[in-house]
Amino acid sequence: MLTRDYFFDLPEELIAQEPSEKRGEDRLLLIDRRKGCWEDHMMSDFPSLLYPDSVIVVNNSRVRKARVYGESETGGKVEFLFLGKEDDGAWKCMVTKTKRQKKGKEYVFLDYDGRQTEVRGEIVRENSDGTRSVLLGSDEGEAFFQRCGHVPLPPYIKREDNWSDESRYQTVYAKRMGSVASPTAGLHFTPDLMERVRSMGIEIYEVTLHVGAGTFLPVRTENIEDHHMHTEHYEIEKDTAEALMKAKREGKRIVAIGTTSVRTLESAADENGNLSRLFGDTDIFIHPGYAFRFVDDLLTNFHTPESTLLMLVSALAGKDLIFSSYQHAIKERYRFFSYGDATFIRG
Repeated sequence: MLTRDYFFDLPEELIAQEPSEKRGEDRLLLIDRRKGCWEDHMMSDFPSLLYPDSVIVVNNSRVRKARVYGESETGGKVEFLFLGKEDDGAWKCMVTKTKRQKKGKEYVFLDYDGRQTEVRGEIVRENSDGTRSVLLGSDEGEAFFQRCGHVPLPPYIKREDNWSDESRYQTVYAKRMGSVASPTAGLHFTPDLMERVRSMGIEIYEVTLHVGAGTFLPVRTENIEDHHMHTEHYEIEKDTAEALMKAKREGKRIVAIGTTSVRTLESAADENGNLSRLFGDTDIFIHPGYAFRFVDDLLTNFHTPESTLLMLVSALAGKDLIFSSYQHAIKERYRFFSYGDATFIRG
């Protein structure tokens, strides 16, 4: 399978630069695998589109304000994306002007308004993957990111973050800090919508997968089978795993909210469909030909051309159905990507 087979033309004006005026007031495209067709809906219709024997799985990871700016001794401004803390206490970071950021170079970090703080950092390692390991002179924990961090909006949103992104780029059920990108399918949910789902007798369970910046990396290989996925950490509580396996044995449909929930459940499931690997790092690459072990249905956003996420939804629904439904969405002016509209892939 060739990467270029997953390309489609998308008018730039359909890439959502802002969230909907009110959370949950988004369009929803139902992609029905059984009927091989699609239907236009609103997100408010979602509960009525669920089969009664469904259970829902959401990713409760919380987005860190991980984009921080620093100034070097020469006055050059550098952008750091703090990916995660390493065993020795340094932070693994993606940095701008990478080749200039050498081991031993020091920085003063800026607060949200661009003023210098007393927090300094030093590059202690130049990593083979192009990242840098940065050791902070004083580790304030999450307070550092609250004071200095910016919401790490994806690169296709061509504006600076603002105060509203702090809430709108976070799901209403976010709990466990660790993501540098939002599990965006969950952005469509409101407390009222979740209560409507629960009132139907449909349980909602939480798992955790901390979304890494690799989710935006393009597939650079000609053949998709040669692509190596980025690694992300996931966890499932034992009680949650037992409840989900019970639901699966009873024939209930497992509805994943977002591709991160899919990656979590499919990584945890063994050959027999049991959730036997409840935590760890996953580099699972789901593309056409993959046999799903646990997930039945998926609520997700529209995905970028030639991306691993587009390949994932094509594995679930079939490439032809995905591409024809996407062409319909383009014609009908749906809004695409993180702050855009949703799709519900139902079997």
